[in-house]
Amino acid sequence: MKILMPYFILILAVGLGIASNAFANNANGFTKPLPSILSAATVVLCMGCLSQVMKTLPVGITYASFAGLCIVGTSIVGIFKFNQIPNMAGNVGLLLIVSGVLTANLWGAPLSSVEKTVHLGQK
Repeated sequence: MKILMPYFILILAVGLGIASNAFANNANGFTKPLPSILSAATVVLCMGCLSQVMKTLPVGITYASFAGLCIVGTSIVGIFKFNQIPNMAGNVGLLLIVSGVLTANLWGAPLSSVEKTVHLGQK
């Protein structure tokens, strides 16, 4: 269970990031106080969660996963809440983001120091 905790916190960070983006859209250029405050609060909580995840997972994998999933999640919120339907190119781009996040997480672990030595041909 302990090994899954960073991923649960990452999912929480993604949810907070998506919420922050939705609140920012409703804030109308931060002219509406309540959505502006909610956007700021959720982004601070989101970054707090990300900093906890980065204690365990590599920063590149963490941020790539966070950013990619936030983009896709925010696009989904845009479809249902703001009636912003992406065109075919947008859908292909979102699919590529999802495949990139999966690739980075499943096969993109950073090289260990031994692997770096062999990979780079160093002695």
